[in-house]
Order: sequence, then structure tokens, then C-alpha cells
Amino acid sequence: MKELTREAYAKINFTLDVLGRLPNGYHTVRMVMQSISLHDDVTVRLDGSGKMTLRCSLPYLPVDHTNLAWRAANAFYSAVGMRDPGTSVFIRKRIPVSAGLAGGSTNAAAVLRALDTLHGTALGDGRLCEIGLRLGADVPYCLLGGTMLAEGIGERLTRLPACPEGWAVLIKPPFSVSTAAVYAAMDASQPTARPDTDGMLRALDAGDYQGVCHRLYNVMEAVTGAKHRQIHEIRGRLLDCGALGAVMSGSGPTTYGLFAGEAQARAAYETLKPEYPEIFLCKIL
Repeated sequence: MKELTREAYAKINFTLDVLGRLPNGYHTVRMVMQSISLHDDVTVRLDGSGKMTLRCSLPYLPVDHTNLAWRAANAFYSAVGMRDPGTSVFIRKRIPVSAGLAGGSTNAAAVLRALDTLHGTALGDGRLCEIGLRLGADVPYCLLGGTMLAEGIGERLTRLPACPEGWAVLIKPPFSVSTAAVYAAMDASQPTARPDTDGMLRALDAGDYQGVCHRLYNVMEAVTGAKHRQIHEIRGRLLDCGALGAVMSGSGPTTYGLFAGEAQARAAYETLKPEYPEIFLCKIL
């Protein structure tokens, strides 16, 4: 029996721009993505049972073929032309669900990495990203992590200079958001403002952390925020507590603020914790 546990890191969006809709229903985007220290633990075991099993620390999450982690295992074995010898996956969840943090995608990426290691297939980043893209547009990014420019449908990734050391406070309000519904709303109306992604790239290239903080912008926030006023309220509270910049991540609803250092972020975390049960203090990776 062989077993491996991998940390599956969440992502946030420094910028997110939606450029258009393709005939196949996917949307073209241009966004800067960043890994943070918030993570799930994904344990993959080859148990010789001849079947796939999935367990999760959250009892309400599906543990069948509808879960991306399950689909990732099937996609791996299909890609390498191997019969599943018996794979058991356990996910200890910390990343909030349906929160704009790529929780499902990062679990899938962790399963692909773990199976590649356990079976010694040495597929390499390119091949793993090809498999991951079949599962979802965020999976290739989650396989690579760090600071990235994502283009196309999110699969065209360019490694950027690492973000200067920083800290974030994330708040997940008590509701979830449908990414498909947000995209549908965006199709019906064009954004009135767009992120300064080129300026964000220049700030990262210069190691200008304040420049990064001041250029946070997500076109989806206007759509999600119009339906959920609490997102704007959270953003305001983060700024009131000293965040240098604050924005919603992905399609939401998680909203985060970037702080000058750990002390400032921790002080904001302690101030806001009584107001928001799902709050997280994270380091930029």
C-alpha cells in the first residue's frame, strides 16, 4: 500500500477581466492569479481494492463521480492507459466551498500530482496540465501555482515575478455564488470599468507591493455585488481595518484585503473575526 498527502492551495485573483464569450460557451479571460497559504489536505492511497473511493471531512460534499477529485483520478488512469488498481482519496477541507478560491480545482490538481508520483509516471507539467484542462479551466493553474497571468479560458499561463511578501485576510459571507449565473449576467451587459492588468504586471515586475494592492480589480464584483450587498460591506470593513486594497476573488463571494505585513493583517483578523465566522488569515505564497 502506498500513500501520499499533498497540500492543495487556494488561489485569489489580483485582477480578473472577462473579454468575451466563445461559441462553445467558455469565456475568454485575462487575469493575474496568486496562491495563498490556505489549503486543503488531499491524501491519496493505492489500496489494491480495484475500485475508486472518495471521502471528505465535510459530510455534505459529494463523494462520487460528480466530485472533481474523483474525476481527476479517472482522467489520470485514462490518460496513462492504466487500470485503476484501487485508489482511495480523502480530502480534509479548509478552503470554503463555492467561494471563488478554486477549492475543487486545487483538489483535482493535488490528486493528479499525487497519482503521478505514486505510479512513477513522471508525466511532467505540460502533460498534467493537458489532463487538468479537461476537468476545468482553473486546474492547470492549480497544478503550477504561484503568481501567474492567465489568458484564453484560463489555460494560457505565464509565470510572473513572485509577489512581494504579503498577508491577506479573506472573508467568505454566508452564501454561495453560481459561476455560471455570474457569467450569464456579464453576457447581458458589458463592464463599465476594467482592471489595469498591464499596470499590475509592471508592479509585480518592479516588486512594488503597494502598486499591487492599489491595482486589485475584478469585473465580476459588480455583478455579484449587485445581488449581494454584503460583498461591498465586507470590502469596506477590510479597508477600514487597514487593508491597502480589497477585492472579491473569482466569481465570489469571498472578498479579501491585502495588508502591509503580518501584524496589520492579524490585527484586522482579530477585529473582524467576531463579525464573520468564515474568516481566514493567509500568507501570499
